[in-house]
Amino acid sequence: MKRVLLYALAGSFLSFAIPIRADLPTKKVLTLEVAKKIAAASEAEAKKRGATVVIVVVDDGGHMLILERLDDTQVASVEVGIGKVFEDQVRDGRVAALALPGATPLQGGVPIEFEGKVIGAIGVSGNTPREDEDIAKVGAANAAAAIAAQ
Repeated sequence: MKRVLLYALAGSFLSFAIPIRADLPTKKVLTLEVAKKIAAASEAEAKKRGATVVIVVVDDGGHMLILERLDDTQVASVEVGIGKVFEDQVRDGRVAALALPGATPLQGGVPIEFEGKVIGAIGVSGNTPREDEDIAKVGAANAAAAIAAQ
């Protein structure tokens, strides 16, 4: 008897389900596959320069998708690289970003944009601030092509 009542209740809940509308907004997001391509572009640039760096790619919520530490990169660059993904926000005047857990206001963080929207960020750490940023920019510049290829 209890089992029949349970099935009846479950069925009544399903009958009140709200249909999903086809016109809901959609957005492009970074997939792991795209994050790997972005990191690979930055890694190739770092190797071309003889740089030892950490490369971090995060999604639009600041959640890490990939972290690569090239051989012989100092261990401290791992945490610094993670924190650098918020650097562009601080540089652009969003001082409140300094209150985010792990934020490091050092040069080397670059937003990843697609069709005019920020969909993530890349942080690079290990060498001079300028070189870190240049390596990050190479990865970010490859995002659109990587997304379009999906």
